[in-house]
Amino acid sequence: MRRSSHPKHELTFAILKPDAIQRGLVGEIVSRFERAGLKIVAMKLTMLEEKKLWDHYNKDESWFLKKGANIANERKASGLPADKEPIEYGKDIIRALVKFMTSGPVVVLAIEGNQAVTVVKKLVGGTEPSTSDVGTIRGDFTLDSYAISAIDDRAVRNLVHCSDAVEEAERELKLWFKKDDLISYQLIAEAILYDVNLDGIME
Repeated sequence: MRRSSHPKHELTFAILKPDAIQRGLVGEIVSRFERAGLKIVAMKLTMLEEKKLWDHYNKDESWFLKKGANIANERKASGLPADKEPIEYGKDIIRALVKFMTSGPVVVLAIEGNQAVTVVKKLVGGTEPSTSDVGTIRGDFTLDSYAISAIDDRAVRNLVHCSDAVEEAERELKLWFKKDDLISYQLIAEAILYDVNLDGIME
């Protein structure tokens, strides 16, 4: 879904999660993407569908087994009952995410720019807000942790989902947007970011 093979047209995908909407952080988060020089080429407020979310997270049986076995072992080590099959503990991770992501409206975004996938990941920060770096979206605007979300039996509320790799971005963009949803246009700021000769700056 890229306009050309030039690196400045790399696309990535992001979701501003229900907690971002409820806390009134949409403008702040989008402005951080824009201030870095990235361009929004599609954006919509929507409710996500459960089935499409399972497709979005795209986990297989081996992933569920591996994650579930880790959870079962952690529960036993903590003196807690491990009364489910490991695969069910693994599926509980996605079940919790789906429950959270369908709890209210979200904003889905297609974002364009040089190394867009890497830049958005850097701006968003690490998955766990309490250990994410100061200066990142998660580090600055929330303080949730794996520990407290595990105690409360829920998904971590970390404001933003973003694609981890170019291939993942391509798959997620196709899942949540039609090709016609992505708008090709020029920003005046792109001249200073990408124009080779800076033609026309001086009058």
